[in-house]
Amino acid sequence: MIYDFDLYVIGAGSGGVRASRMAAGHGARVAVAESTYLGGTCVNVGCVPKKLFVYGSHYAEDIEDAHAYGWREASAGSFHWPTLRDNKSAEIERLNGVYRGLLDGAGITLHEGRAVLLDAHTIALDGQTFTAQNILVATGSWPFVPEFPGREHVITSNDAFYLPEFPKRAVVVGGGYIAVEFAGIFAGLGAETELVYRGPMFLRGFDDTVREFVAHELREKGISLCFERTVERISLEGDQRVLEFDDASTTRADLVLYATGRRPNSVGLGLEQVGVELSETGAVLVDEHFRTNVPNIYAIGDVIDRVQLTPVAIAEGMVLSANLFTDAKPRSLDYENIATAVFCQPNIGTVGLTEVEARVRFDEISVFESRFRPMKHALTGREERTLMKLIVNPQDDKVIGVHMVGPEAGEIIQGIAVAMQAGATKAQFDQTIGIHPTAAEEFVTMREART
Repeated sequence: MIYDFDLYVIGAGSGGVRASRMAAGHGARVAVAESTYLGGTCVNVGCVPKKLFVYGSHYAEDIEDAHAYGWREASAGSFHWPTLRDNKSAEIERLNGVYRGLLDGAGITLHEGRAVLLDAHTIALDGQTFTAQNILVATGSWPFVPEFPGREHVITSNDAFYLPEFPKRAVVVGGGYIAVEFAGIFAGLGAETELVYRGPMFLRGFDDTVREFVAHELREKGISLCFERTVERISLEGDQRVLEFDDASTTRADLVLYATGRRPNSVGLGLEQVGVELSETGAVLVDEHFRTNVPNIYAIGDVIDRVQLTPVAIAEGMVLSANLFTDAKPRSLDYENIATAVFCQPNIGTVGLTEVEARVRFDEISVFESRFRPMKHALTGREERTLMKLIVNPQDDKVIGVHMVGPEAGEIIQGIAVAMQAGATKAQFDQTIGIHPTAAEEFVTMREART
């Protein structure tokens, strides 16, 4: 059979766009369908606008710190929310155009609308049908809000980037990195902020030392952290949201943001009708080569719910396109040692095993840890601290985990991730001459270990 396309991609996010461009580069005839916005979550309501908001939220501290460096006229003045919001939106619109240009430049056909599978090789969109030899589902994820009375009075991270007015008091519900980041953003921009999480400590899955350190730092910045508390209901009194908790306490806020996880965006695509297997949460089930149980249908990115990170989706797209359209030996993606950052304030950067994971995997480990005040605050007097932690397997001296909380942690950990991928040992860290004076040099000067 002659198909309209060699590859039809549903979803023009980071993973879908990279897979389509790589496939087109290998000579495939490719089409991409997008129903919401070019660039997906990361560009529109994720990584990019969030990082811009993080930058904006830190200026109040920067301006205050400037006084210690002789800038007597520096003043935070009054924060103007519409300026940040609208400048961010203009940048996102520019990036939407960049993504459109990338697809056009690669000779990819773009269909703007909601694509639905009719069978294993046929896609329907806006009254038209198209056929493809291979179909890739790359539709990402969507914020999840549990069912409870008053659910209609909350917003998600998608909405937070377009608020008509900035709140005076905000409550963030959740314990993942999105909740922690937005708590820092709201607080930094001037809102009285409370973070509520049902568990005993947020950032589950991160190193315990990091979690406790970040909790202390956020409290020092005036963020109220309420653990082991669950919202029972939310009611509206005028413009105020009234939250009632399981311990019978209440609180009021202008805004309640629920950051309680993201679910695979797989509903309404026709996947069940063509026999594609899904998990209970809607994740598309795939093998190591991203193939579903329907041989010519594939999936990558957040919709498969393995590692919900933009660079991972991009890497998965590159592996898939090479497997489909080159003669190279099929390969899978190595999910070990994926570096990541949380843009709370101060930032988290991490790669490799946590201390708990390392103790489960190895009979013995060595842990090197350092805490200090950044040099910048020698003059400002600010009490913000930095944490650095190395985890080593003494059997072969390899560094198996690196964790940092501090300014530009993501930038520093990215370089260290390369060293870990190359199998660096603690001895090689020790032999590396540090750059002075920097925070990063601490990673090559730590000598005292604990077991």
